[in-house]
Parts: sequence; structure tokens; C-alpha cells
Amino acid sequence: MTKNDPQTILQLTDFKTYFESDGGVVRAVDGISFDVKTGQTLGIVGESGSGKTVTGLSIMGLVDPSNTQIVGGTIHYRMADGQLVDLVKSAAKDFRKIRGKEIAIIFQEPMSSLNPVMRCGEQITEMILLHKGIDKKSARQEVLGWFERVKLPTPERIFDAYPHQLSGGQKQRVMIAMALSCDPQILIADEPTTALDVTVQQSILNLMKELQESLGITIIFISHDLGVIRQIADDVVVMQNGLIVEQGAVEAVFKNPQHPYTKGLLACRPPLGRRLRRLPTVADFLNGDVTEDGLKNNILSENEMKTRLSNLSQKEPLLKVENLGVSFGGQKRLFRKNHETVEAVKNVSFEVYPGETLGLVGESGCGKTTLSRAILRLIDTEVTGGAYYGGKDVFGLSSREMQTYRKGVQIIFQDHYASLNPRKMVGSAIMEVLKLHQEKTAEKVMKEKVMNLLEMVGMESFHFSRYPHELSGGQRQRICIARALAVKPEFIICDEPVSALDVSVQAQVLNLLKDLQEKLGLTYIFISHDLSVVKFMSDRMLVMQSGQIVESGPSDEIYANPKEQYTRALIAAVPE
Repeated sequence: MTKNDPQTILQLTDFKTYFESDGGVVRAVDGISFDVKTGQTLGIVGESGSGKTVTGLSIMGLVDPSNTQIVGGTIHYRMADGQLVDLVKSAAKDFRKIRGKEIAIIFQEPMSSLNPVMRCGEQITEMILLHKGIDKKSARQEVLGWFERVKLPTPERIFDAYPHQLSGGQKQRVMIAMALSCDPQILIADEPTTALDVTVQQSILNLMKELQESLGITIIFISHDLGVIRQIADDVVVMQNGLIVEQGAVEAVFKNPQHPYTKGLLACRPPLGRRLRRLPTVADFLNGDVTEDGLKNNILSENEMKTRLSNLSQKEPLLKVENLGVSFGGQKRLFRKNHETVEAVKNVSFEVYPGETLGLVGESGCGKTTLSRAILRLIDTEVTGGAYYGGKDVFGLSSREMQTYRKGVQIIFQDHYASLNPRKMVGSAIMEVLKLHQEKTAEKVMKEKVMNLLEMVGMESFHFSRYPHELSGGQRQRICIARALAVKPEFIICDEPVSALDVSVQAQVLNLLKDLQEKLGLTYIFISHDLSVVKFMSDRMLVMQSGQIVESGPSDEIYANPKEQYTRALIAAVPE
């Protein structure tokens, strides 16, 4: 990179970052090289642990010096005044001038980036005052202007709001406004849409493209999802185990991927256009297990699906929900302002047949999780209508009948980390369930059962004595599945079980759930905001909006011929 190359704004050459762990030295980034052109969007894609986030943090000078070391290479950056600097050699005081003003970053989880006890507008005002040296009144006007540019409704209200008072998409827009408020040349976006609904994700991607066009900024967009990268990036760098395994123009990489890892990342997202028996995984491609014949045989025909649906509907429903309604608020409280009643679920009716997977899809706040918790009797609020499991009214069960019901119906939650006690070994967490429901079983027998459960979900026996923080996200979710299976349920509600996972790990967990259903004869309600995931998993689908079922039917039919505009929007938002 030279002064005579104005097109290149950032260049990494043979860059290496290592850090110390209990298992020894980890080569997080191990000799990578790439250029970023001015005004370009470069995508960096890879699974968790591939080194993509460490690369972004290294550019920003944000790696932890206590256990992380840049051991080689250069990061040359062309500053706004044309000066070339090597960020690897830059001192901390120099980075304070670069960070925010020259290069800015937004992270995956806005709540961890925003100060929860400081109003949103004040947080950005503070940053503008630090870098621009203008008065507070002018800074406030700049913030309100940025809130308009990032399309936040009622900027004055958002300015005075605390982060917890905003939706996920609004918080991320605040983060984008904060990152751009000091007019940086480069914006690093580290998984900025991963925690969002697909429709909100789409709107954020569109916003970033519009801002790039109007401001001429350069974007480095980091993600685990090649489908998302395709929507926003010009070029892509594919990382695996700290190395770049493939790079080039996005469309060229998509249409003709060369490396098995890239092929695996592309194939593991559930396709909307056809129904697969199981999802290919990255490991399948790396091991050379994928063949043309295998790919063809993996497609489920329309006739096979029709036969399956017909056979399922011949049975008596396992669960029958009739005119179910759930309301919150409205009660009078001493010294508190009365709140209006919110109808979270409104007159919902459906049936679930034994061995079926019923999909429940909708955006955050549509009522799908509230509905599932009402069926499980996990919420303490006003419920109307009925839910009948095995012919018995769930809301009229005695204490003894409830214990039987709890064994028969289990739930897998989205947040696998919060679902497990961080101070308990995973084996103990599973045994705890067995002790609750099988009091007279000997400890040795229970431990054998736990070992069998671990094997069933693809874990090893040594994982029995591991703590949750020692496992990956996918492994923790497998433990949660094993715990749900411990009491041999026949019905499991899967509440966004893969939303927090990389797409490659999603594929493994979805395949596992399908395998377990076939082996154990399980019945699922599968909840997600992602229609492609729901379509892959489910036989029939319910589309939920504002507490109501707005569309229902066989999953393939809903995708092929959606009746509602809301359903069409969910389909359109799924990355290709």
C-alpha cells in the first residue's frame, strides 16, 4: 500500500494475532492478507472461532493486551488527511484519535454496547463533544439529525429514552447513528443483525446500504451467514480457523465456490425453494461426504409430503387449543399508575397431531412465545379459552395431573446459556431433572441414563463434568435438548432453539431434532422468526401477527402461495 494508491483505504498483510488459553496458544488470526477499497463493502464470513471478530477488534486496537498479542504483519490505514499509518505500531494515544473519528465499530448486541442508565441521545452527544469540540446545543441537533437519517421514529422521544425502552432494531439504529456521528471513513459492523428478526435484519441492511451510498463510507461487514453477506457486500473474505480459505467478488464466490468450507457455509442454510430431508453441514463438505446423487436423494418430493400430512391427520390430535387468549396488565396497584390491558394472544385455535411438527412463525412481540408459555402454564396472568392435551383441559389439571403433564410436555429455550446453571456441571443439570421426577432411582442408574442422553444428542461422556462456559453455543443447546429428553416426553416446544447459533451450527441442531423425532416419535411445536427454518422443520405452519393467527396450512403451500402481505414480507426477508 503506497501513497500513490488512493483506492485502497486499508490493507492487512500477513497479519497474526495469538492469545493464551488454558489449552495453550490459540492462533486466532494466523497470517491473513486482504485489501479494502475506498467506498467498498467487504464481507468477512466464518463460523464462531474463525478469527473474523478478532480481525475487526485488531483493526480497532481493541484486543485485550493481557492475554492477546499481535505477533506479526501490518495493518496499513490511509487517514482522512492522506497520511499512511500502520495500526499495529500505533500507540494507545493515537488510537484514541482514530477510534470513532476515523474508524468506528458496531457490535452484535446493542444492549452490551449502550449504557443502560444513560439516555440514548446523551450517549451520542458525549461522543460528539469528545471528537468534534462543538457546544452541547449543536451536538444535540446533530444527534437528532442522525436519528432522522437512520430512520428512527420520533427522534426527540428516542433522544430521551433509555436503551431498555427501545426495540432491538431501534437500539441497533441508535448504535449506527453513534458510530457514524463523528464522520468516520470506515465502519466495522460485527454481526450487527444476528440477534434481530429477519424483517428487522432486512431493514437494517437496507439502511446501511443507503447510508453508504449517501455518505461514501467504507464498510467491513462481519457475519457467520453468507446469505446476509451476499445482500450487502461487494467482496468477501471467507475465514476458517484463523486463515483465509477463499476470497473474491461476492457473486463469483456464490456462483462458483472453490473451497469445501465455503460450499458448506452456503449449503447449510435451509432453502426455501425445495424441501430437504436433512441439511448438509460444513463437516459433510470438509469430509467429502457430499455427492451429486446424495444431494438429489436428499430432496423430499411433493408426493412424499402429501402422504406424510395425510397420515398425520388420520390420528386424534395430541394437543387442541381453542380460542386461547392471554392478557397482561389492567390490574390496579397501590401507588402505581394503572396500565391498559394488553392482549398478547387473541382467540387462537389450532391442533397438533402425534409425530407432527407444527411451525409457529412471526416477529418479536407477535405473541408466539407467550402462547407457548400459556400452553405450558408457565405464566401467571389471565388466560381465556382452552388447551386440551390428551383430551384433558390443561388449565383444569390437579397437582398430581400437572406433574404428569410436566413430564409429557417439555420446552427448549432460545438462550441456552441462561437455561443452564453456570455453577452446575452439565451432567448434574440433567440429573437434577431425573431426581425431580424419579425419586426412587439409584444415583448410579441415573448417571447411566445421563450418559445415554449425552450420547443421544451427539456429546461425549467427558462432557458430563464440564461447566456451561466450557462448551460452545451448539454444545450447550445439545445439553438443553438432552435435559428436555430426560423424562421421556412425547411433546416438546422448541422456542427459537437455533436463533442464537451460527447457521452452520443451526444445521447440526436442526438435523439432531429431526433425527430425535424420528427415533423417539416426538411431537414438536417449533417457534421461530425465520420462515426458512420453520419451513424446513415443520409439516404445517401458523403465521402469527399481533397476537393472532393470520395464516395457517401446510408449510410448503404457505411458502408457494402466501395469502397475507405479512407472510410475503417474512418470506422476502429471508437471505438467499
